[in-house]
Amino acid sequence: MKNKNIWLNLLSVLSVVLLILAWCAVSMNPDGMIPTPFAVWERFLLLLDKPISGANIGIHIVDSLRRVFMGWLAATLVGVLFGLMLGWNRTFSAVCKPVFEMIRPIPAIAWIPLITIWLGVGETSKIVIVFIGAVMPIVVNTYTGVSMVPELNINVGKIFGANSRQMFLKIVLPSSLPAIFAGLKTAVGVAWTVVLAAEMISAKTGLGYIVNLGSNSADIALVVIGIIVIAVIGALLSAVLTRVERWLCPWKEE
Repeated sequence: MKNKNIWLNLLSVLSVVLLILAWCAVSMNPDGMIPTPFAVWERFLLLLDKPISGANIGIHIVDSLRRVFMGWLAATLVGVLFGLMLGWNRTFSAVCKPVFEMIRPIPAIAWIPLITIWLGVGETSKIVIVFIGAVMPIVVNTYTGVSMVPELNINVGKIFGANSRQMFLKIVLPSSLPAIFAGLKTAVGVAWTVVLAAEMISAKTGLGYIVNLGSNSADIALVVIGIIVIAVIGALLSAVLTRVERWLCPWKEE
């Protein structure tokens, strides 16, 4: 088993190396549309020496992370509770689910003009937009997890005389945790997508602002820097959530 894990880790490293080699090969095109890794590294060093909008790369990362975290956290609190109610309470589902299903297909980005008009172009509007984008997959995965709880588990709880509260806390909620965490991880990716779109429209800091600035000034290396930073942060956040999931759902490993 240990040798298998080592082999799988080596394959993961190899895939990253192959991606970098492919990048190097494609960037050799003389048209210069794709910067080389060395050119991106040089632009990164220049970015450290000459901050954009008076803020170094760390401040841009922190600002984007703060917007993502606040919107995602609010979406987690509201989305998990709402999803549990949709999956557990038939009356609540009959009233609220049709409205939710009508709103759910609307892309979060489509709300940007309205939210900007209602709340302005400050931090609140960006956090609200992130919330709208992140809450949808959390709700869907949560109520799907509740609806997929095996009927056998419910029947066993009834046989042992569990009341509704005990049934929910001891059977339904633990069984739904893997689906809930799948929604949380999906929501992280959606939150990054939405916050970048919001920052491209109205922000002076953030990774979305950096990508937009690079695009408008034909600074492709700067765009690639923003993309790489977003990818690394997104992967780290997903890894953290996976660790938390393994801690809370140890049975899933089996």
